[in-house]
Amino acid sequence: MKNFFVLFLFAAAQMILAQIPTQPKDPLVKDPFFNAQQAANSQTGEKVQHIHSDKFGVEPGRYNGNPFFEGNVQFQHQGSTLTADVVILYRDQNFIKAIGNVKLQNADGSVITANEMEYDGNTERGIARGNVVLTDPKQTIKTQTLYYDRRTNKAYFNSGGTITSDNNTIYTNSATYNIATKSIDLSGSVKIDNPEYSVEGSHIVHNQNTNTSEFFGPTRITNKANPLNYVYTEKGTYNQNTKEVWLYRNSRIHYNNKILTGDKMYYNQFTGYGKAEGNVTLNDPREKRYIKGGFGEIWEKKDSAMITDKPYAVKILEKDSIYFSAQKILAYQKLDSAMQKKSYLRAFRKGRMFKSNAQARADSISFNETDGILHLDGNPILWSGEKQVTGDRIEAYFNTVNQTIDSLKVLGNAFAISKADSLNDKDEFNQVKGRVMTVYYENNEVKLAQALGNAQAITYADSQDEKTNEIDRIGVLVSTCGTLEAEFEERKIQIISCNIGAKSKLYPMSKISKENRFFTDFNWNTKDRLRKWQDIFVDSPNYPEEVYKSDDTLYDAAQKALEEERAKNQPKTPKRVRK
Repeated sequence: MKNFFVLFLFAAAQMILAQIPTQPKDPLVKDPFFNAQQAANSQTGEKVQHIHSDKFGVEPGRYNGNPFFEGNVQFQHQGSTLTADVVILYRDQNFIKAIGNVKLQNADGSVITANEMEYDGNTERGIARGNVVLTDPKQTIKTQTLYYDRRTNKAYFNSGGTITSDNNTIYTNSATYNIATKSIDLSGSVKIDNPEYSVEGSHIVHNQNTNTSEFFGPTRITNKANPLNYVYTEKGTYNQNTKEVWLYRNSRIHYNNKILTGDKMYYNQFTGYGKAEGNVTLNDPREKRYIKGGFGEIWEKKDSAMITDKPYAVKILEKDSIYFSAQKILAYQKLDSAMQKKSYLRAFRKGRMFKSNAQARADSISFNETDGILHLDGNPILWSGEKQVTGDRIEAYFNTVNQTIDSLKVLGNAFAISKADSLNDKDEFNQVKGRVMTVYYENNEVKLAQALGNAQAITYADSQDEKTNEIDRIGVLVSTCGTLEAEFEERKIQIISCNIGAKSKLYPMSKISKENRFFTDFNWNTKDRLRKWQDIFVDSPNYPEEVYKSDDTLYDAAQKALEEERAKNQPKTPKRVRK
C-alpha cells in the first residue's frame, strides 16, 4: 500500500509537469535592466535549481498560469541560495520571481533581503524591491529597489538609500557598489555622516576597505565640533582613518574664521596642519586682510600661517589699503599679558610697506593689527609726504579707528629729514637727529618731533611780510641740545625747545656753506622710495634720483668779497731789483 501511494504521487507530479508547457501563459515582461547589452549577448546559462518547497502548483488564474512554489521555498544557482514564501518559475526563460520574505545568500558572504525579487539565471542579474537590505562584512545597504549583477559583482540603486558601516552612515540618491573591491560610487545628493564630521557632495566614490573617499564635483567636509571649520573642493581624496584630505580643484580650507585657497592643497584634521601650492590666498575677513603667494602653510591649533614664494599682504582700510611684501610673511594670533587675543602680521627679509600717505622699507616688518603698532627693524626707512625718517628701529602707532599714523618712535640713530619747501627744487632740508626720537602726527601730517640724547637740528628760518605775505629766507639755525622739540607747521619747522647744554646759532645764508647745511650722515633717498603699491615686489624701484639745485649765490658772493677784502688788506711785498 505504501509503495502504491508513493507511485501515485510520482505519477501525479509527472502529469502536472507534463501539463506545464501546454498551459496558456502571458508573455514574460522583463525590466529593461535584464535586456541590457550585456544581458542580450549572454548565452543560456545553468538552470536555476528548485531545492525545496511545501507546495507546488499550476493554476490558470494565478501568476498567468506559470508554475509556482509556496512555503519554505528554496532555489539555488551558481553557489547562491534564494529563499522566499512564493517563487514563480519561468522555465523557458530560466527566470524566477520571488515574493515575500525573500533572501538571497551569496557565496561571497553578502546577503540580500527584500519583499520581492526577480532573478535571471542566464544573465545572473537580479532586481530586489521593497525594503531591500544588502549586508556584507563591511556594511549594510538599505533602499527600495536594488539592481545587482552577479557576473560583475556589482549592485546599484537610484531610488535613494542609506549605507551604514562602523561609524559612517551614507545617504545618497543613487549608488553603485562593487562587492569585490568594496568600492561605492555615490551620486546625486550624497552625505556621509560620522560622529566627528560630515561629508556632503554631488559625486563621491568611497572605498570601504581603505576607508577613503574620492570627490568629483562640489563637496564639503564639515567638522561637527566647529561647523565653521570645513573643507570645500570640487576634486579631491579624503582618508577617513587619518583624517587627511588632498584637494585639487577650486578648493578652500575654512578654519578659525580664515580661508585658505590654492591650486593644490593638503589638510590634516587631526593635527590642524594644511598647505597650499600655486595661486595661494589666505583671507582673513575679520582682520580685513588677505595674503597671496606661491606656497602657504597653516597651523590651525596655533592659529598661525606662513606664506612664501613672492608673498604679499593687503590690509583693507575704510578709505585706503596697506600693502606688505617680503620673502616670507607670517600671520598669527597670540594672547597678550592681559590674556587678550591679538593678531600679528610679520614680513621677513626685504620687507616693504606701501600706504597712500606712508611708505617703508626694512629687513623685517612686524604689525600688531589689533593695537595698530608697526615695527620696522634692520635699516628701516619711513617716508611720509615730503618727510623721511631713519634709525636703528622704528615703531609706528596707528589710530585703530581710522588707520592713520598717530606717532612714531625711533630708537637709535634717529634721523628725520623734510624738505624746507616742497614747492621748489632747492637742496634745502630741515634735519633733526637724536639717539631717540618721537614724532607726533596730526591730520596725517607731522606736527611735533622730540629728540632725546645728543639732539641736533639744522633748520631753515624764514620771515614773512605781514602786508605782502612774501617770505624771505633769514638763514639756517644750527642747534645742539640734550633734548630738542621741533614743531612742524605747513612747510615750516620751528625749534620750540632746546635744553641741556643747548647751543644754537643762526647763520645768514651768506655765512653758511653748502657742506655745513647738511649733517655728515645726511641720506635723503628718492631712488628707493615706493611710489605705487606695485613697487613692493622689487628690491628697489630704482627711480631716478631727484636732482636739487644748490642756491649758494649769497654765500659765494660773500666769500668772493672776503677774498677780495683779504687780498686788499694783505701788505704788498717790495720787488727785489737785481743789481
